[in-house]
Amino acid sequence: EFDRMEASSLEKNVEFPVTARELSQLSQDRTLQALVHTLEDVTQEETPLLKSQEETTSAILERFQELQANAPYPEHSKEQEEWDRISQDAAHALATVVLHSSLENGIPQSSVEARKSQFGSNGIAAKPLDSFLKLCWEALQDFVLCMLLVLGVISIIVETTIGLPDGEPCGTCWLEGAAILVSVGIVVLVTAGIDYGKQFAFIRLSKSLQGTNTKIVIRDGVQTNVTDEDIVVGDILLVNSHNQASIPADCVLVQGIDLKLNESSLTGESKLISKHPGDVVLSGTTVAQGGSAKLVVISVGINSVAGKIQAQVYESQDYVDTLGNTSEDSPLFVKLDLLAKQIGMAGTIAAAISFGVCCLIGFVFKGEPAERLVYYLMVSITVLAVAVPEGLPLAVTLALAFSSNQMMKEQNLVKHLDACETMGCATTICTDKTGTLTANKMTTRALYAGSTNYLVQDPAMHLGGYIKQEGISSELLELIAQLISICTMDETVLYLNDQGQVERSSGNPTEVALLQLVHDVDFDYEKIRESTKGRAQSGPLASHLSEGKQFGFSSARKMMSWAVLREGGGYRVYCKGAQEVIVARCTMVVSETLETSELTNEKREEWSDTALAYSRRGMRCLGLAYRDVPKDFDLDSLSAEVQNSDGTEAYEAETELVAVGLVGIEDPLRPEVPDAIAKCYTAGIDVRLVTGDNPNTAVSIASQAGILQPFHFVDPEGEKVATNLKKNVMMEGKTFRDKVYRMDEDNELEFDQTSFDRIWPHLRVLARSSPDDKLTLAHGLNQSNLYADAGACKRLLKRCNIKIFPDRQVVAMTGDGTNDAPALKRADIGFAMGLTGTQIAKDAADIILLDDNFASIVTAAKWGRNVYTSIQKFLQFQLTVNFSAVVTALTGSFAYQTSPLAAIQLLWVNLLMDSLASLALASEPPVEELLQGPPVNRTSPMITLQMWANIIGQALYQIIVVMLLLFHGPEWFDITPGDVIEDESFGHSSVHYTIIFNSFVWMQLFNEVNCRKLNGEFNVFKGLLNNPLFCGILFVTSVLQIIIVQFGSFAFHVSDGGLSLKYWGVCLGFGALSLIVQQIINALFAAGEHYLPWRMKKRLKRNYSLSRRSINGLSECDYSIPIKDD
Repeated sequence: EFDRMEASSLEKNVEFPVTARELSQLSQDRTLQALVHTLEDVTQEETPLLKSQEETTSAILERFQELQANAPYPEHSKEQEEWDRISQDAAHALATVVLHSSLENGIPQSSVEARKSQFGSNGIAAKPLDSFLKLCWEALQDFVLCMLLVLGVISIIVETTIGLPDGEPCGTCWLEGAAILVSVGIVVLVTAGIDYGKQFAFIRLSKSLQGTNTKIVIRDGVQTNVTDEDIVVGDILLVNSHNQASIPADCVLVQGIDLKLNESSLTGESKLISKHPGDVVLSGTTVAQGGSAKLVVISVGINSVAGKIQAQVYESQDYVDTLGNTSEDSPLFVKLDLLAKQIGMAGTIAAAISFGVCCLIGFVFKGEPAERLVYYLMVSITVLAVAVPEGLPLAVTLALAFSSNQMMKEQNLVKHLDACETMGCATTICTDKTGTLTANKMTTRALYAGSTNYLVQDPAMHLGGYIKQEGISSELLELIAQLISICTMDETVLYLNDQGQVERSSGNPTEVALLQLVHDVDFDYEKIRESTKGRAQSGPLASHLSEGKQFGFSSARKMMSWAVLREGGGYRVYCKGAQEVIVARCTMVVSETLETSELTNEKREEWSDTALAYSRRGMRCLGLAYRDVPKDFDLDSLSAEVQNSDGTEAYEAETELVAVGLVGIEDPLRPEVPDAIAKCYTAGIDVRLVTGDNPNTAVSIASQAGILQPFHFVDPEGEKVATNLKKNVMMEGKTFRDKVYRMDEDNELEFDQTSFDRIWPHLRVLARSSPDDKLTLAHGLNQSNLYADAGACKRLLKRCNIKIFPDRQVVAMTGDGTNDAPALKRADIGFAMGLTGTQIAKDAADIILLDDNFASIVTAAKWGRNVYTSIQKFLQFQLTVNFSAVVTALTGSFAYQTSPLAAIQLLWVNLLMDSLASLALASEPPVEELLQGPPVNRTSPMITLQMWANIIGQALYQIIVVMLLLFHGPEWFDITPGDVIEDESFGHSSVHYTIIFNSFVWMQLFNEVNCRKLNGEFNVFKGLLNNPLFCGILFVTSVLQIIIVQFGSFAFHVSDGGLSLKYWGVCLGFGALSLIVQQIINALFAAGEHYLPWRMKKRLKRNYSLSRRSINGLSECDYSIPIKDD
């Protein structure tokens, strides 16, 4: 009847008797009642139905009404079976009567556009891009840029109006102010341009990923691959568990058996959900188990459940955060804002002092005319211009941009530039398991055969190589290879490259793992199949294929078998399946030499214990067995004694088996993960595993990865299972929620930070967790002020040997599902999975892992710390320049009421040269030593004691040189003092002041090399040649300085004709002495460290211990130790 209805529906071009809104409501309700009501509404519409359609639909409604009153019914009852039939018929009617589709022929290709017009397309309007002007405005909010903007405007006004001598043309008097404004414009445009480009990079990534998301639908009777965006309402979607297909739209299951879906990306529930015909299947979920199924699409795009969530996110531009999330600047920008304000205040004070002293000396002691007031104001503005670090905003932008571009090459797509630096301050990483720590590929990791347990502990070694290394007998290995090769489905395939290595695979993931084992032990599964009668499908033995028999896998039997012909006559039945089923049916066991013996109770117990050990390690355990039967054996006969798990009779051929072995299969740890996590602990970064898996699987992976150390277990030598862990080291999601939430006065749940603070220092694994648990964990860690409770920290250290980081936690969180988005937003840095992550998760994240690999997170941490040190290097360089330049300008204003360094010269030093220096220092590649210290505190100053020593020491040296040249230079070199020449002739420059300017610049250039090191390293040239950009910029800057001095003349306020070689030698000599001065500073500081106060020594010791947390680790909490603060 339905077949006839399908044909009739497709022949007539009728309107759809349902709206997109009504189908969307069905997705929301997800009940059989909602499905039946949809059909009922259709029968009441004015849209005419065929008589057969109306009769069949009415029959479904009548049967439903009869059974609904007493529902639900006991499982396996006649009423329940009738209820299931109604559900299947209702789904079938929905597809044919309502959506004019056909299970066999699908929809006509010609109707696709009409369906898009009525029900919408399967795409969500992209999140609106921030406009370039908006990004420019956001970049302009920087405090230093605002200060420079005001300073530039004031400078132009003063220079072109009241500051211009009577009768003198302006010429280039506006140049200084204009250059300041240009510098602001450059920084704003560069910052906005980088952020704007990142948006398009993310779009390109999304489109490339979407292009690979294809599904199989039926159109015009042909199975067709279409992209997710091309799927329309009414399409018949074909899915199976072999490719773990994700559902691209809301659907209703019409046909399929034993279908189970993973809905954790939407609901947060990690348990697989069984689906039966008539059930709604939500978009964003994944087929995890079961055979092939047919679904009819009912809601797409904005009307689907996932689409509504995404649209809501984009509309609000944020996620609803019930935990009180408040956005805040990254630790770096908080410190830079504070530093900029302090520098601005100091510069304003210095300018005010300069103005006051100039006025005092000029008007009181020298009797200067009142017109000189404007000149004194210009001098004070010059002092302020020198004090403000013009190059700092550009240095920050360039450092972040350079790091983000390099991180892109190392599989980190940075969406927000400040996320680079924030990751460098991370103290905790909360990571997923599947695909992040593990390879997301089922792999054999253990084999029990011939009374020997082959268990691979090293993540970098595969099982095949391990068992060959351990010396398994060739006879037993060949039997295992034959059993696996023959007893696997044809759909499971390994694809080899020209070198004979596995390049990719398809089919059932478990069988792929088994066939990979066969390949690793140097057997060819295809050759084994083709050389076996009853299994070969091509070649000379293909004619015997019908003589073999396949016993297919089903959830009722939990095993599969394949009977093939033996050389000596009869059949050999190879079996594989759930170990409890296989072992229970075995009566004999095979040895290393292929001799069989009775499977005694003692041996059976040994097999069971091994299987249990595999299971406790989180592995899936399969049993391998065979049976030889005579030629006249009836392969279809059923056993009267042995039953399948569902109570049906088992095949006689699958009883009285000979046990061959057990295989442990798991999603293995990525080989690079243990080293990456070890680096995290060395760097003072805690790693916590947050997964939906069961506790034993989570603990197994965490132990292999190094997240859990032996001291986390009650018995360090015992099994690495959940029951062996100390208190609160591992928690399940439900227990975690019960402990950190409490009922408030209104009888509503509220987060309890105090209870959370009792748990998180111990917590390393959160199992069976939901995305909401991730959000709670991120929020609790971020808001914890446990570090401020000295008594609690002392108790944790004394009793549990747990060291609390002395500042607020900076949390990095990984996620891939739609429901992970709030946690990714709440964390300081959100990492989304580029390969397996949903679009909403990627939109919510700060950084996208293009390879879904945990090691890439460690790379991000290294580059983040490199950003921080790069900016520290530039600050060390910039503040040295500013300090010495301000003192020089002030001294000049005190002595001569003018600065020996002209404004345009200072602008070259502070803007152009410093901008090039910022690029040079920002391009310093990261070194592994960056991950050997603790994270930087949120509240610790950016300028360390060693940096202050370097800044003050170099600045004092530069000031001394400039002062000596200023006051004794004319006498030493027999030249006219610069103030005399400039007083006598407007616009002329002296050799005296040119020498001062040139020496000053060369001291900065040589000090730029010193500034590559922050911690008193004596070899300042180490790694210099590894950074060609730094060398190139240093060379270019030097050449530009030579050109300016020799040919700059009036434009740069230098002597006509430049300097002679004698003076060049003097300038370069003073510059090179900066290298020697740095060695003296380092030696003095190192000697002074031995006399630091005891508190400083204690802090250094604490920092060292924080960067080596994993060495001592978490010992058993000893509450018998008395603590004074108790």
